[in-house]
Amino acid sequence: MALEPEGNNRLLQDVLARPGNETCADCGNPEPDWASLTLGVFVCQACSLLHRSIPHISRVKSVQDTWDASDVELMAATGNNAAKAKYEQKVPAFYYRPTHSDCKMLREQWIRAKYERNEFEFIEKQEPYSAGYREGFLWKRGRDNGQFLSRKFILSEREGALKYFNKQDARDPKAVMKIETLNATFQPAKIGNPCGLQITYLKDNSTRNIFVYHSDAKEMVDWFNAIRAARFHYLQVAFPGASDEELVPKLTRNFMKEGFMEKTGPKHTEGFKKRWFTMDDRRLMYFKDPLDAYARGEVFIGSKENSYTVLSGLPSSTQGYHWNHGITIVTPDRKFLFACETEAEQRDWISAFQRVINRPMRPQEYAVEAHFKHKP
Repeated sequence: MALEPEGNNRLLQDVLARPGNETCADCGNPEPDWASLTLGVFVCQACSLLHRSIPHISRVKSVQDTWDASDVELMAATGNNAAKAKYEQKVPAFYYRPTHSDCKMLREQWIRAKYERNEFEFIEKQEPYSAGYREGFLWKRGRDNGQFLSRKFILSEREGALKYFNKQDARDPKAVMKIETLNATFQPAKIGNPCGLQITYLKDNSTRNIFVYHSDAKEMVDWFNAIRAARFHYLQVAFPGASDEELVPKLTRNFMKEGFMEKTGPKHTEGFKKRWFTMDDRRLMYFKDPLDAYARGEVFIGSKENSYTVLSGLPSSTQGYHWNHGITIVTPDRKFLFACETEAEQRDWISAFQRVINRPMRPQEYAVEAHFKHKP
């Protein structure tokens, strides 16, 4: 005798409680409340919306809806762990697995790569980011005029660099970015394009930004993962004893925090100026505009063992008009004074600074500190 709908939904809840099904199959968000009937996976609401973009592959349904017995049986027969064993069986160690906090485009391409393109079942489909060499055209923002122009990019693991060329037939690159200091992070809101990628590298121990995008989301994610692959293979050589688990977090990183604050100069008598700040690991950089190619200055944030502290508020002697919510960073050399527009921003920045200061410095970071030159 067939179960009543309530009985089917109770059985579905039992299936949901099984190991692996308690988090979203695609982004790891806890307590997924949607399911793909065709793929047999449980997903969160945000990922269910992305599954709707591939209706020929995935048909989604809320776990709160009324379920019939055949659909419950299908979910019971598959589930997240079995689906992962199939669709993620050959994900390269360097390949970026998005979380629920990543941008929509990155999460959608992960879902398409798994279920639509079957990239992790057939290694030959990973050629675009696994070959050690990639070339193509990206739209790059001009440093001076802010226009995006098509530029040829070449990533070569053998040469240890990412290069771009201003003219199609140019022999010499406009810039050579060493894989050693390369980072890439998706910044759709900042760049104003859903596929916007910010690439940073060090030039003379200062950070340089370039902003790029491609109209094809797969192309952009392939570039991102090709950069990660190049970084992975570079680090494997640089740290031969290190495990994949140790290296993967070092491939690319998102910035700890970004936003506007006001700052004053080293004498603390100049007026406060509004600047865009980016906290990148131990480097606090400030820019006149969020899309500037070069930072106006950089501040190294060490650890508490090395006499770095962050304080709420500003010294009583502070002069000039400024936003109400101050922050003082004390370094062995001087104090840096900043002001935030809101208390919430002040709290978030102090929390970000505190996380860095609480972390002991690694040996190589002492070398960075020694060479550090911030512009006044």
